[in-house]
Amino acid sequence: MNSVYFDNAATTQIRNEVIDRMAEVMKLNYGNPSSTHAYGRQSKSLIEASRKEIASFFNVTSSEIIFTSGGTEADNLVIRSAVKDLKVEEVITSKIEHHAILHLIDELVIEYNVSVKYVNVDHKGDINIAHLEQLLSSNKKQLVSLMHINNEIGNKLDIVKVASLCKTHDALFHSDTVQSVGHYKLDLSAIPIDFIAASAHKFHGPKGVGFAYVRKNSGLRASIFGGEQERGLRAGTEAIHNIVGLNEALRLSYQNLDSERSYIENLKAYFIQQLKTISDEIQFNGQSESIEKSTYTLVNVCLPIAPEKAQMLQFQLDLKGIACSKGSACQSGSSQNSHVLTEILDDEYLQRPSVRFSFSSYNTKEEVDYVIAVLKEFIKA
Repeated sequence: MNSVYFDNAATTQIRNEVIDRMAEVMKLNYGNPSSTHAYGRQSKSLIEASRKEIASFFNVTSSEIIFTSGGTEADNLVIRSAVKDLKVEEVITSKIEHHAILHLIDELVIEYNVSVKYVNVDHKGDINIAHLEQLLSSNKKQLVSLMHINNEIGNKLDIVKVASLCKTHDALFHSDTVQSVGHYKLDLSAIPIDFIAASAHKFHGPKGVGFAYVRKNSGLRASIFGGEQERGLRAGTEAIHNIVGLNEALRLSYQNLDSERSYIENLKAYFIQQLKTISDEIQFNGQSESIEKSTYTLVNVCLPIAPEKAQMLQFQLDLKGIACSKGSACQSGSSQNSHVLTEILDDEYLQRPSVRFSFSSYNTKEEVDYVIAVLKEFIKA
């Protein structure tokens, strides 16, 4: 077997249908959507049709969908404006959020003197809801930012419960849903959530495009200035082909959701079963072993390998054509431990290598068998 791609939490293969639709738009719809002539109006109509369909998947109005360059920009747009324009005084988050959140908040502390509080996380990576409720008992204007699905360990947050809690305490709630949009259905009209972020390349769409859901009348203002695109919240000529590609990818993901989810769940279960045959000392990080408590798309595993030998693991896997992640993709080139695993693992397990394997419907059981054989050979050698 030449290659196995088990790094779908980092990015996914673009569906052929999406590529075909994007190519068609690039060939035929090159007018600037801000122009008032026929070419521009055709491009604008494609964007608005996409916006309307995307909004329908979440049961919201099209004016609440703001196109961005991806999840990171969507997170930045929401949280920066919440602090700058909505006068949020305190941000509540966790130490296992994506760096798009954590690094941004560090900057906002310096720029706007906003205070930040971190909700406790247990050894499995689950958010302590009781502690969150304690932190919400404040007279300050607060924003809670907690991700729906953790990109490294796959833990699922009960966003319905958190959203209700935030509403009770009159706090704004933002969730980075980059790992869940396209994989789970979210009825945002039924969840009292104010903002979410999504990225097309996580559900077989193009890179460089995503969106923020911004609840109407939120009061957010632009962080990129120029034209009046995206309801005045995000200046710059829209990437029409990317937006149409995002829409096509999302439509196909939800169209095929039940069958693809069942297929990937079985693949994950089979992978876990086969991993356990290698060694009794294998540990699953966070809740990633559980189909109920973690996303069906990934497994994060700590392998019983000595530190001196562990340095060769990533090289060996790459040599064998296996793509996976040490921690998250953002840190795969770093020698530092994942900030998520550092928060939840003790020193003994931090000395061992942890690897994230993440799946899509393009993967097969034969690929699982190959990866297991490679891991078994390396661990036993």
